Amino acid sequence: MSSITPISSAQPLFKKPQLGASQKPQAHFLSMPISPKKSRMVVVAATTAAEKGKKRYPGEAKGFVEEMRFVAMKLHTKDQAKEGEKEPQGQPLARWEPSVEGYLRFLVDSKLVYDTLERIVDKAAFPEYFGTTDFSYTYAMLWLFVLDAEFKNTGLERSERLAKDLEWFKEQGHAIPEPSSPGITYAQYVEELSEKDPPAFICHFYNTYFAHSAGGRMIGRKVAEKILNGKELEFYKWEGELSQLLQNVRDKLNRVAENWSREEKDHCLEETEKSFKFSGEILRLVLS
Repeated sequence: MSSITPISSAQPLFKKPQLGASQKPQAHFLSMPISPKKSRMVVVAATTAAEKGKKRYPGEAKGFVEEMRFVAMKLHTKDQAKEGEKEPQGQPLARWEPSVEGYLRFLVDSKLVYDTLERIVDKAAFPEYFGTTDFSYTYAMLWLFVLDAEFKNTGLERSERLAKDLEWFKEQGHAIPEPSSPGITYAQYVEELSEKDPPAFICHFYNTYFAHSAGGRMIGRKVAEKILNGKELEFYKWEGELSQLLQNVRDKLNRVAENWSREEKDHCLEETEKSFKFSGEILRLVLS
């Protein structure tokens, strides 16, 4: 929202019309005395007009996270979300025929991605790094410092819980596979983004954690009903109230994005489709 410059230091909102030598002064409402109350009305009216002229992005008024949510929801199908615009691809969830082996591949690759995200956030930006003359390196270290300060120990972390689930499967006699191409590729990608493209990284951070807390839980419940006798894995449990954990992270994301330019915000939003592509390839492992 545009800020209102204090009236005492503001430039005049309007100038008196300049009259030629042959012109007679004409009455003008701005030349009349204006009471303090009416003066405030003029400032508010001018600000409102400026706001109307500014392009508004969907969700912008509620903060940048709402912008990210809006873009993400459009990439769903109509049967997944009312805002969805994508055509359905493949079988609907109700017709899935998952296997334990495929589900294990999904869990292993998911763990690799969460391991990578959480390791990136846990990196310490050591003070000695700031003495370098390499601007890009210094920028990367400053960014890691922000991540460490804002997004460490949010309560949304999944890596340790996935480790417990994989241990449970092992105890049941299942062989735990090595990470496969979808998980390895995605983990490498977010690692690269964390070093050179913070806005794009934030897009993947947001979509990975928030999607799992919503649609991911539904998918986990459906798969468990089909192949695990309804067992709820640790992957789908959180300490504390999930809604509050999510709100805390929303607030942090909005706070970080306040310092971004519109170009940086748009760049972050444009990354959403790649996020869906990578996560979709991992999800499809459930049916492999």
